[in-house]
Order: sequence, then structure tokens, then C-alpha cells
Amino acid sequence: MNRRLFLNQGTRVALTAALLPAVACQSSSDKPTAEAAAPASATMEAVNAGTEPFELHELTVADLQERMAKGTDNARSLCEKYLARIKALNEAGPMLRAVIEINPDALSIADRLDEERKAGKLRGPLHGIPVLIKDNIDSGDQLMTTAGAAALLGHKAKQDAFILQKLRAAGAVLLGKTNLSEWANFRSSHSVSGWSSRGRQSRNPYALDRSTSGSSSGSGAAVAANLCAVAVGTETDGSVVSPSSCNGLVGLKPTVGLLSRSGIIPISSTQDTAGPMARTVRDAALLLAALQGPDPADPARLPRPASAPADYTTFLKPDALKGQRLGVEKAHLNGPPAVAALLKEAITALKAQGATIVEIELNKLVNPLGEAEFDVLLYEFKEGVNKYLTGAGAEMKNLADVIAYNKAHASEAMPFFQQETLIRAEATDGLNNPKYKAAVQKTVSGARQAIDGLLKTHQLAAIVGITTGPAWCIDLVNGDYSTGVDFSSPAAMAGYPHLTVPMGQVLGLPVGLSFVGTAYQEGPLLGLGYAYEQATHKREAPKFRPTVMS
Repeated sequence: MNRRLFLNQGTRVALTAALLPAVACQSSSDKPTAEAAAPASATMEAVNAGTEPFELHELTVADLQERMAKGTDNARSLCEKYLARIKALNEAGPMLRAVIEINPDALSIADRLDEERKAGKLRGPLHGIPVLIKDNIDSGDQLMTTAGAAALLGHKAKQDAFILQKLRAAGAVLLGKTNLSEWANFRSSHSVSGWSSRGRQSRNPYALDRSTSGSSSGSGAAVAANLCAVAVGTETDGSVVSPSSCNGLVGLKPTVGLLSRSGIIPISSTQDTAGPMARTVRDAALLLAALQGPDPADPARLPRPASAPADYTTFLKPDALKGQRLGVEKAHLNGPPAVAALLKEAITALKAQGATIVEIELNKLVNPLGEAEFDVLLYEFKEGVNKYLTGAGAEMKNLADVIAYNKAHASEAMPFFQQETLIRAEATDGLNNPKYKAAVQKTVSGARQAIDGLLKTHQLAAIVGITTGPAWCIDLVNGDYSTGVDFSSPAAMAGYPHLTVPMGQVLGLPVGLSFVGTAYQEGPLLGLGYAYEQATHKREAPKFRPTVMS
């Protein structure tokens, strides 16, 4: 969920003006708790735990398949190596707290897939590949599905979410579930990205006192730190692309409707979607293909093309930028100096690959829609969560039960921030309210007209900009704050695809370059991102520094 929607105006102006702090993060109380910023244990010992040699370091899906084909590894040994990595880094060493629960069935699943391989049956490029999914995605197994909330502890889904069914059919091994911003960051106006009452505070492997962003916080940190090959996140507004940007990853928010939402704890039926998070564009393309497919229980809001690509890697060509016209968000060129410098460097690289750059102003058209967007989410959250809980068999039967639980267990569920967003959602009165209907019309139509109008007027293949600023300090007193730039809302409100690719770093903190297009243009966007990735190779593995200054 996009943080800017929950920042009060005064805090947003004051903290955005501060740009990127160049010093170690400090708690506003001057006496940080064990949850805040970098823990006392985040010394060189913790750093060494993250940077010691790892046999699968930065390996792609293709690399892992080659190891299995040669007999160097099999699905079981890959799982064992990633599980050992998780044990060393998740609750020990740098204490990333990216993984919220390990799948006790992972090795037995891997064994079955290894037997299939021996018998000559390969399900596809993800056969035997260990994958993590976000803890708001149902799995009909021994794992819980809680959205990170203590209120849902013990809840086990009756069946897999539709996208997990697709993932298992493709041969992936579900290694476990990842931590997230509780309730996908739709709980409080002072929330802390990456914190949940179940999983506690996730940490950014690039600087342990910096945010992972959210709400797909654990998925971002896990893939960045090589705790898995690829992971699945979910997004309403920024929750895939922002943590991907802040963790040096490729992240794709697809067109709403390309991937099923059945069996995913919701925020918004208008804007929600799952999406792949990976270290390379090719791996993101492979994961996207495995996840997609029409679901009768979740019809697409946007008319689907006659046939979606079965293989998105066919779009991945090094010369995909040649002859393309791209619109660059003009406001980002005058953003925080260090980040704007990365964008200007990226523009130079895009031009060198044969692209023509045109300055456009998308944010100016879409920013006024933010208040209406929040209204949409408030109404749809209550409707969606009540529907999910009613059919889930969980102890909590509706949103009112969750609010009551949090009040009764405040020291556990709300030690740092409250639940005023949940309370505001509970106060809404249904999707027939004229205010809600007007808000949906305003946000969806407004964002689509803005994007499609610019694409058509300037004959653009895509719109590019800075995904988000570098990761901010973890602040359990004041909550999240902006580091000066954000680009998630236009595509989120429109329901259009948004790809982010590593663009470089500021003081060791990653920043992503966004590619935004119209509905169901995932393939061409992946092609543009791939050409940029191959020309620049900007991803750098994390070094698990205690802070940006060490």
C-alpha cells in the first residue's frame, strides 16, 4: 500500500524536504527499542553472516535448472541450501525477519519433483525451484495465512489460492511465507512498513536500519538476500514495486485481472493484484507466466486479450529499446538531487540503446485523485475482508472482530501504532454508497485517461520515472516517511502494469526505474526493462551493512 496516502500533510512536507539522511538512523525517542532501526547485535558479526560465501549466491532460475540438469543439485538440495541460508540470516545474524514461516512439507514436495525429473517429466522452467509467497496468500497446507496479524494466528486456509495452484502445477516448491506490513499496510496512518504483530520488524539487507518498504516487505528482503530464487508479492498501490525498488529487485505489478485474486486477503477489488519479485527481468517473466491464468471465480475487470502470452521471455531482446519513444516524468528530473542524477544517467543509457525520450507530466494529472483513491480502498477493504473471513473458517468472522481483538490485545497487536484506518473502513456503509461509486469512477477513469492520453498523444511505448526514493529509516515512533519521490499511484489506480528495474544506488541504497504502460502490455514492458537491464547491469547484491555510513 502506498505510504503517501497515510502521511498527514504536515509530516509529508517536512520530511520530504529532508531528502535522504546521510547519517545512521536514530529512534526519535533517543532510546530505540529492540525492534527499532539496527539492533545492537547488527555488528560486523551480523554483516559477516550475510556476506560469507553462499553456493547459490545470485543464481538465476536458469542457473538453478542447469545445476539440476547436471546433477550438481536437485530440488531437495536446493531447498536445503536455501533453508540453511534462512536459518542463518532470518532470526540470527542480521535478523532480517523476512520469512514468517517455513513450509514443513517443502522437502517432501521437492522429493516428489525430483522423482518426476528422474522419470523424465519436467513441468517447465520452474520445476524444482524454491519459491516464497507473501503471508496474505492462502495455502491449503500446514502453513498459516494471517496477513501478519496476531488476530489471525492459527488460521489455515481450506485450499490454495488460485495463483498458488498455478505455481504448484508449474513445479515450484513452496518454501514458506514471507513477512509483510500488517494487513498489507492498511491499518494505521502511522504504520511502519515491514512490521507485523506476527513477524515483527523486517530489515533491509542493504542497510539494516533502513526500511524494506512494503507491504511485500519480506518478499523483497528475501529475494534480495538470496533466501529463495524468486518470490510472490501483492500490490494495491506500490506494495510490489516499492519494496522491489528499495531492495534492488525487478518487480512487476501486472494488469489487474491478469492474475487471479481468489484466496488472497484483500484490500481493494479495484486495484489488488499479485506480482512477481525477482533478481532479474527474465526470472520475473518466468514467474509471471506460471502465475497467470483466467479464474472463473475472479473475472478480470479489464477485458482480457484473446490469448495471453504463454512465454513472456519471447519479449526479452537486448535491442527492445531501439526505435521506441518513452515519456519521462518531468517532476522526477527535479527531484532529490542524488536520485534525479540516477534518472538522468538512466535516460542517457536509454538513449544509447536507441530510445527517444519525451518529457511528460503524469503525476500532475493523477496526484489530485489520491483522496478519492483512499475512499475506494476504505469501502472495498471492509467489503473484501468481511467476505474473505466469512468463508475462511477463521476465528475472526469480520473486520469488527479484528478491531475488537486488537483492542483487547493492544500490547501485542498495537505496541507502536494504532488501527485508525481499520476503524475508518469499518465505519463505511457498503458499495452502494454514491460517494464510493463516484470515487471509483473518478480514480479509475481519471488514471486511465491520463496514462492512455499521454501514450497516444506522444506515441509512447511506455512512461518511465523513479519508482520510489531510497529506503527511509525504520522509525517506530513516527512511522514511515517519504524520501522525496514516488511513482506507484498512476498505474495502481488505472489497474495498468508497472515494472521496476534496478537503476543504481544512493549511499548503498537501491533505487528502481519504472516502466508503465497500458492494459496487458506486460510483455512489451518486460522487453524494455530487459534491454535496459542488459545495457546497465545495475543490480548489486546487498552487503548487510548496519547503516548507510558503515
